[in-house]
Amino acid sequence: MTIKLPLPLSVFIIAKDEEARILSAINSVIQFVDEVIVVEFGSSDRTVEIAKAAGARVVHNEWAGYGQQKIFGESLCRNKWILNIDADEEVTKELAIEIQMMFETGHVETKCGYRIKIANTFWFEEKPKKLAYCSNQTRLYNKETAGFRNSSVHDCVIIDGVKDKTIAERKFVGQLKHKISHRSFLSIFQWTEKINTYSSMQAEDAVKNGKKTPVIKVAFGMVFSFFQAYFFQRFFIYGLYGIVFSSIYAYARMMKYSKILELNDRKKSDLLY
Repeated sequence: MTIKLPLPLSVFIIAKDEEARILSAINSVIQFVDEVIVVEFGSSDRTVEIAKAAGARVVHNEWAGYGQQKIFGESLCRNKWILNIDADEEVTKELAIEIQMMFETGHVETKCGYRIKIANTFWFEEKPKKLAYCSNQTRLYNKETAGFRNSSVHDCVIIDGVKDKTIAERKFVGQLKHKISHRSFLSIFQWTEKINTYSSMQAEDAVKNGKKTPVIKVAFGMVFSFFQAYFFQRFFIYGLYGIVFSSIYAYARMMKYSKILELNDRKKSDLLY
């Protein structure tokens, strides 16, 4: 069977200071899709230069939040079918073939969107381990019937007109077999820096939405989070690194809870004066 390329599919990527990873992300899709758009928001490195040289269209948009940035990315896409990947992700060869076959057979039109497993891939690996932890997100979707929601921290695709997420995913969202490789962390140093930035955004969003300080999580969150990461996220498969990764994961959760505590206390203090 001959697959007609490029597919009527737009890919958009949001990125800032991603010169180390943006090329791999673009190269993983550029050969089979109609367009690749990079939404850039103030990079001080070679991200823009590298993305343009790789064949992507680069558009600057000031940062307003994850959901808002992805909604803007959607608006730039000329095709109704969209594949969203992050700058630290790569579409595997197997997934690329699977997507191409879905368009060739017309099967893609049977659903509003498709979930794709996104597998942890660390700096010492060429590809994710077989048992690597995966999140499962709707990343391939028809923008006429689905899209990202307006949130400064959380970014997920929702089906238009369906309030119940369980019903939406069961009836209108399919599941792809193959994976996206997620190279979220370049080093332990970069990982901990990212935690500090992201936990601040999470805490601000939580307090803004009226969430109270999670007392139990502050008291016992680190211990619970360590075991959650080690066993349920299967960090044990990485040997000694697994203990390190689980500790960092627990630290990330504690940073979020601690900052919620701090912001709520500051909020109370402001009300007193």
